[in-house]
Amino acid sequence: MAPTMTAHDRWLYAWGLGYVAVGGASLLVPVYALTLGATAFDVGLLAATAAFAGAPGALLAGRLAERTGRRRPFVLLALLGGAAVLVGMTVVRTSLGLLVLNVGLWFVVAGAAPVCNLVMVEGASADDWDDRLARLNAVQGYGWVLGLVLGIGWLAVPRPGGPAVAQRTLLLALAGVALAAGAGVGVLFPERATTRRLGRRLARRFARLGRRDLGAGRVIRLNPLGPGRLYWSLRGLDPTDVRRTIGKPSGLFLGGTALVAVGSAVFWGPMPAYLDAKGLSTAAIFAVFLTANLGSAVTYGRVAAIEPRVGAARLQLGAVASRVVLFPGTAIVAGGVVAVLAVFFLFVGISWALIAVTAPLLVTRLASAGRQAGALALYTAVMSAGTGIGSVLGGGLATWTGYVPAFSTAGGTVLVGALLAWRGLVERGDAG
Repeated sequence: MAPTMTAHDRWLYAWGLGYVAVGGASLLVPVYALTLGATAFDVGLLAATAAFAGAPGALLAGRLAERTGRRRPFVLLALLGGAAVLVGMTVVRTSLGLLVLNVGLWFVVAGAAPVCNLVMVEGASADDWDDRLARLNAVQGYGWVLGLVLGIGWLAVPRPGGPAVAQRTLLLALAGVALAAGAGVGVLFPERATTRRLGRRLARRFARLGRRDLGAGRVIRLNPLGPGRLYWSLRGLDPTDVRRTIGKPSGLFLGGTALVAVGSAVFWGPMPAYLDAKGLSTAAIFAVFLTANLGSAVTYGRVAAIEPRVGAARLQLGAVASRVVLFPGTAIVAGGVVAVLAVFFLFVGISWALIAVTAPLLVTRLASAGRQAGALALYTAVMSAGTGIGSVLGGGLATWTGYVPAFSTAGGTVLVGALLAWRGLVERGDAG
């Protein structure tokens, strides 16, 4: 049973409000870039730089928080700094300026992730850690979705000045939400004396959570590229130990997983530009993306129930194989029909939930004895790198060859990744 909400947890309401701004900005920024004249390559570059900026932001803030024992300043920086960046975005008139500000946004937002992890477990019984971390991730997830819903409602209302004015006013509204969240954190956030030992324990706990089917394990595995997961994974990754961490089967599987991440990012990176090119309104773009989020959210909680009957390997390979068809099918079949696009996005979201939950299970099974934590850390790292690389590649392909070739390349890359991963499973005897 999850622990009841205490006075020390009330700051989560403010933090969840902050994630409304983060979730809304995640899609609004690329849509606004298109309004400023960005190409599909520029949009892919936005996605890539956001992914790469999050890693150093989390690593720097997490290390400083552990070393100093301070927590509140880093969370306030994420919210107040994020608000300032969002206001600044309304001033810039070039996609390059927006790109620079977007890097700053995700740098400060990612910095708060490991700090919030620390706050959730400080002073709590170790038996409650899983539920408390799950609560944090759930609050962030709900806030993110509400941000997309806010975007739909805001942008669906016609305003004088056209889409650009509507998008700038939404940026200001999201900045206001972030400021309100910062004020709430300033009042409600608990600051406790801590030790560095807690960070080492939490790093070990995150490694175990990646292999669990209940509580925070499921919630965290749904977003393996989140800055919190990335920080605790990279924190314990020893580059000199990589070769001993993985054998040939898990190496093949990780290589295939990396290609799946690249192919998926080739699809997602230029997607806002594709939807815009098909004539969708900004509100419709938000609605289509929301469909994918809902597909993942509805599915991931059910994976643990069906995995023992079907098998993690079959679920993983089936979900990956579906993307081979779904990615090019989005451009070839769906076109610009919102209802058909929503169906495709729903199934893409479902496939992501299946991949996100089963991949860590397979990574740990394939790893050498005693090397599961290192294998999970490496899995997180290759997924993050693949996402960044694929976003740039997808934007470039969409700009220079068109969306059908780009999305077909995405499907082909995923297919090669699936075959490589399947080979790794076969060598380990876990493909059935």
